[in-house]
Amino acid sequence: MDKKLRVALIQSSLVWENPERNRTDFSKKMEAISPDVDLIVLPEMFTTGFTMSPFNLDGAEGQKTLSWMLQKAQEKNAALIGSVPFLEDGDYTNRLFFVAPDGSSHQYDKRHTFTLAGEDKIYRAGTERLIVDFRGFRICPMVCYDLRFPVWARNTASYDVLLYVANWPKPRITAWDTLLRARAIENMAYCIGVNRIGRDGAGHEYPGHSAVYDVLGQPLAFSRTAEIVYATLSAEHVRDTRRKLKFLEDRDDFNLQG
Repeated sequence: MDKKLRVALIQSSLVWENPERNRTDFSKKMEAISPDVDLIVLPEMFTTGFTMSPFNLDGAEGQKTLSWMLQKAQEKNAALIGSVPFLEDGDYTNRLFFVAPDGSSHQYDKRHTFTLAGEDKIYRAGTERLIVDFRGFRICPMVCYDLRFPVWARNTASYDVLLYVANWPKPRITAWDTLLRARAIENMAYCIGVNRIGRDGAGHEYPGHSAVYDVLGQPLAFSRTAEIVYATLSAEHVRDTRRKLKFLEDRDDFNLQG
């Protein structure tokens, strides 16, 4: 039997540095999501926008958002994924949470902090990848700038889905479009990218272009507007394509050093 994973991508504007308002807005948006969805994906820093001033926020906001995600995952019987500024042991991280409806949660700290914006000076970089097994699919979530680094995403763990949450600005959107498709093709995995839209408090404009590509790089979904974007992933598509085209077996043999 072919297992399916139904995903909903929420492409939205964000209220600058206002976690409570953003949680309220996303709660309303989720009310419209189809009940058969398995995975709901939110943008990078979905409660604040891409802020370099997390100290403007209450330090407890990250934990509040995690609690909110746990509640929504249970209500929707779907996993939620997105990143937030998170304060831990005196340091901030750009932390992605994968929260399942059974109350379990997993975390990934953005590995490649965006030096062009000074993110490396504000947020501690992560050191470990995350692979989550969920409803028959192995999912590897990453954050925005990670997309530019193919070695970090290299499919050595037999994941089925590579996923990026982002605040990717308009001037470099061609790179976003191109690299999402490239990551799908080279890793023989579905590749999902969720970007925000609108203008942030720092004056940067974001055009969306949230998308889903299949194992061969064929587009399954794409959007430039504020909306919920749906796609259905097939475990059989991954399995049969890899069996027929054994490209992953010919990959270079080297180890990734942290």
